[in-house]
Amino acid sequence: MNIEKRVIELVEEKIADQPDLFLVDVQMQGNGTLSILVDGDNGVSISDCAAISRHVGFHLEEENAIEQAYRLEVSSPGTDTPLQSLRQFRKNINRSVKVKLKDGTIREGKLADVDDLGITLQELIREKGKKAVLEENFIKFQDISETKVLVSFK
Repeated sequence: MNIEKRVIELVEEKIADQPDLFLVDVQMQGNGTLSILVDGDNGVSISDCAAISRHVGFHLEEENAIEQAYRLEVSSPGTDTPLQSLRQFRKNINRSVKVKLKDGTIREGKLADVDDLGITLQELIREKGKKAVLEENFIKFQDISETKVLVSFK
């Protein structure tokens, strides 16, 4: 049985009654760490993470699903974690993001909109000798290699 698939089922089962929470990623890492990333439209509390951890851990032990020793980590994605799901993109509309394109180009701006095909980015375009202009540009998901939220400490 694929352990990651089983963990996804267990997490979905646990958060089914909390529609504001959603699963971002599950990874069994080579070092024996089972990592679960959960996000929420209004964030994720430590008690949510603890409840998911207890639920998943209990069932994995009951089913003896993992033969070797492992460490279970349940957390929300950190500020350095790239956005992965449509729901994460939507949650971060109106925030500043850094978008790395597959061709290596870096674009920064405000995430103005998101749809199934891509994102609309408001970018401040500066041309030498001219006043900066705010432009809205659509970027397809297929052209994006990574998008991260920019954190401002102003």
